[in-house]
Amino acid sequence: MKSIAWVIVLTLLCGLGDALGFIHAGRVWQEGHFAWNQALKSALGFQFGVLMYLLALRELHQWGVVAAETQTLVWFGATICGVAVMSGQLWRWHVSDQLVAACVLSGIGWLACRTGG
Repeated sequence: MKSIAWVIVLTLLCGLGDALGFIHAGRVWQEGHFAWNQALKSALGFQFGVLMYLLALRELHQWGVVAAETQTLVWFGATICGVAVMSGQLWRWHVSDQLVAACVLSGIGWLACRTGG
């Protein structure tokens, strides 16, 4: 059980780092010029996300989850949730859009379980 909790924590931290990377990357050119501070924040977010992803993969590999497709599904689910929540936009979405997002995440879970390893 401890290993499952550790993978969840690492995956959520990976999603958090990558979400920050994507959010700040989206602000790099907003003012019509290159914003170095946003680029640095983006790079740091992605670097943190990659480190957490690699640590999560170590745990997943020990469970026999070695297929890149399955590993990517886990990463994608965490990252898209992180972007939606951290950007603050998720709570502004229409309820039907939130339901579609829940279905997409359920589909990701389904594929992760079905493709297995």
